[in-house]
Amino acid sequence: MRKELNMHEQYQSCIQACNVCADACDHCAAACLEESHVKTMAACIRLDMDCAAICRLAASYMARGSDFAQEVCEICADVCEACGTECARHQHPHCQACAQACKRCAGECRRMGQSAGTNRPSQRSAATTQ
Repeated sequence: MRKELNMHEQYQSCIQACNVCADACDHCAAACLEESHVKTMAACIRLDMDCAAICRLAASYMARGSDFAQEVCEICADVCEACGTECARHQHPHCQACAQACKRCAGECRRMGQSAGTNRPSQRSAATTQ
């Protein structure tokens, strides 16, 4: 039981970044829908929704110490980078704030994936079959 608590504590910074990013993406998507030229914001809104969803999923995988947390975080980092790039293209304050949250989350997820890379299930399986 203590090992699981340590895992959760180890991921706390990344979990927090994911939750902050998900909230920023939700806010950005809602604010984009209120912009006068909403059609020009379609890609931003889609990425905001994807990013918020994967961030919440990654946070939950880390919180419960899933064997697949690293893989989910790697995908989360990719989505965060894409969302952050799109949001940074728009000068709206909500988009700029979202871009910053995405950038921070992507960095946290990349560090988390690298720090625990040797514990990934696919690597464990390969090691046991050799």
